[in-house]
Amino acid sequence: MDEKTKPHSLFDLRTPAVRHLAWLCQAPQLLRSPLTFEPSRYLPDGYQALLRHWDQHPDSLPPLLRETPPKRLGFYFERLYRVLLEDLLGWDILLQNRQIQANGRTLGELDFIVHNRNEGRLEHHEIAIKYYLGVPETNGLTHWYGPNAKDRLDLKTSRMINIQSQRTRLPEAQALLAEAGVSGPITPRLFMPGYLFYPSRSDYAIPDYVPADHLTGQWRYVSELTASSTRHWVVLNKPDWIGPWQQADEPQEEELVPALDTIEQKHLPLLFAALAQDGPDRSWREVERIFVVPESWP
Repeated sequence: MDEKTKPHSLFDLRTPAVRHLAWLCQAPQLLRSPLTFEPSRYLPDGYQALLRHWDQHPDSLPPLLRETPPKRLGFYFERLYRVLLEDLLGWDILLQNRQIQANGRTLGELDFIVHNRNEGRLEHHEIAIKYYLGVPETNGLTHWYGPNAKDRLDLKTSRMINIQSQRTRLPEAQALLAEAGVSGPITPRLFMPGYLFYPSRSDYAIPDYVPADHLTGQWRYVSELTASSTRHWVVLNKPDWIGPWQQADEPQEEELVPALDTIEQKHLPLLFAALAQDGPDRSWREVERIFVVPESWP
């Protein structure tokens, strides 16, 4: 088995930014489509060795990974994706986050225009990292909501496929590309890793466009929790929603109580990781993810 296909534990990586990037390289996605972009098809054989080198020698990290992560997860996700494209794949980014304007109105944004050196073509990549909680409805359907219930899996995937991926066809986008010296056919690609969080009920349905190997967790109302069910839990703060969490010390129950109180007081869903002691160093490692929501959600 070569370096590219050899199993690799993310827990071996101690530098958070490197662990997050490694997760990005291999994470299953929430959308199966002819447009889906799979980095594993293009990553060079030695990329895992490079990740380990960066992990062991943080002074060798790409400059973007040395910076303090932005508070907004989407911005940090874009930063990791840029490092994936430029520093791991060796592709050229021709445009990033360029707004398409018409008569003073913003029509949308192009996430990335890149030169795919492996296949010698221009590509338009639209990206998102998403976390959806399944809510079975009385009509037999299941709606998959984001923690902010205005976001929904079916709406997002439709928008990605039918609107976002097609933006380079807009005359205003073509003018923007020409102004930047970009010409020729552009292939749309979509990249959307993330998690589906299952409810306590078993009558939920998963959309057929979600790959079978998608990452999963559980979600619960705060009233469903007990002291025993939350043993060895920790709150996951952004950007550590990306990649598995680990820590040296045993989780302390008293640190969990304020977080659980916050959920109802501020009507704010929170993401937790259940930890177990494992590995040669006996560190505490994530074994499951759980979203906990207030009674008013969604």
